Amino acid sequence: MRLTYQPWGETLAEVADAGRRAERAGAEVLWVSELHRSATGTAAALAVATETARIGTCIALAFTRSPMITALEALDLDELSGGRFVLGLGSGVKRLNEDWHNVVFGKPVPHMRESVRNIRHFWRHCTSGEPMLLDGEYEPMRIRGYERPFAVPAEAIPVYLAAMGPLMTRLAGEIGDGWISHELCSPRYLAEQILPDLTVGIDRADSRTRADLDVVVSACCSIADDRQVARRRAAGLVGFYATVRTYADFFAFHDLADDQQQVVDAFRAGAGADYLADAVSDRMVDALTLTGTRADVADRITAYDGIADSVKLSPPTHGLPAADTRAAQDEIIALIAEMTGAAT
Repeated sequence: MRLTYQPWGETLAEVADAGRRAERAGAEVLWVSELHRSATGTAAALAVATETARIGTCIALAFTRSPMITALEALDLDELSGGRFVLGLGSGVKRLNEDWHNVVFGKPVPHMRESVRNIRHFWRHCTSGEPMLLDGEYEPMRIRGYERPFAVPAEAIPVYLAAMGPLMTRLAGEIGDGWISHELCSPRYLAEQILPDLTVGIDRADSRTRADLDVVVSACCSIADDRQVARRRAAGLVGFYATVRTYADFFAFHDLADDQQQVVDAFRAGAGADYLADAVSDRMVDALTLTGTRADVADRITAYDGIADSVKLSPPTHGLPAADTRAAQDEIIALIAEMTGAAT
């Protein structure tokens, strides 16, 4: 099972430095998100700062760029990284797409299918000079008079899809080179809820097997000698998602419906990110994140053996001062080095 990491930093220079340190520690993939920074810009910073680790977006928003621009940016990042780029795409949620980015969200699963189809079609045909014409409800392609004068990679850039709901998860199994979990997950949820839907998608495609899909489970990771300190750092992230009605079934699956309601009540009473963690139970943190001593976390990662191909570790950030996130990052990188043998 591969250990991968999502570097954090207050500046791009700090992100790049964290990426270099994680690479030396043995992280096989370095992931970047898209919220406080652009995914592609941050990926570029990591691409030039590192040498061996793959660089992946986790995720780039699929609908806020045209498929052509996404395809071009992916080609640039793959060239910049020397063939190490992974294009991770996600739909995001309807409100943010339409209110923040002024794009049509529509039905996200067929929209995503068309987007991935167009990106791959562009990669295959952009140097031919021939028209690139595809029908579509959301992403029709009508490119004429275009010819890219630069070579494209001999092997297609991998496309991973982030998914939580069953329909998008099945699509990832059907057309993706990989699947990326939500920030909150658990071995039981992966085994009982996600893998069956991925299998449905895999079975839809011709000549496709489970081995064709990289299953990447995300894990907020907080390490400290004092287990309560570790839990407290991760509690803000859990609390943030507990306030969102969309995740009610997810918390209920883990027998945490009452715990979630306690967080919702605190939120409605005016608790912000700095204080929402106070309403998050230890049960919630233990079920949905990787916290504890270094030995605790190393042991809990092994619970994903046989069901995940990669584990993506990331430090907690919600409601925390930068110094706490920085300390968490240092501990995670040290853990990776210990588990890969790079520390010896």
